[in-house]
Amino acid sequence: MDKQLFKAAAGLPQPMADRWWPHVSAAWQEFDILTAARQAAWIAQVGHESGGFVFTRELWGPTPAQLRYEGRADLGNTQPGDGKRFMGRGLIQITGRANYRACGEALGYDLVSAPVALESDDLAARSACWFWHLKDLSALTDAGEFVRLTRRINGGTNGLADRQERWGRARRALSLQ
Repeated sequence: MDKQLFKAAAGLPQPMADRWWPHVSAAWQEFDILTAARQAAWIAQVGHESGGFVFTRELWGPTPAQLRYEGRADLGNTQPGDGKRFMGRGLIQITGRANYRACGEALGYDLVSAPVALESDDLAARSACWFWHLKDLSALTDAGEFVRLTRRINGGTNGLADRQERWGRARRALSLQ
């Protein structure tokens, strides 16, 4: 894939494609997201999670769901303020102290001490690809399991219609359908 195909597949304006392409293409190489099918699914899922490659930080209300991040041991949020401090960041919304620690160790950054670093374009793209690799999402993609893929990312099927629309656009752009 090249930048113009990425632009078409993600439905991005040229400035956004220019911004994200170097980071996304490098991260795909790093984490073996190299087939057109995997890239189309990644673009669809990450496109949804980031509001079309616009947001690298969760929009914080706080909502009732966000307030429940506080004290969640399953996310590693054991210190007061961890819920907000380790809100969703990166293109795929890495959430929780434990996930920031694991992601940071994998990418070579201390994200626990500097969680805002995950909002940088480079780490936002790399963290999304790291998560994809960690959760073995390429296997679900290769099996054509888009709904299961969504559940593994989101925990449910939140935004499924948008994800599927994005997936269709990416697949058409990449001549996969």
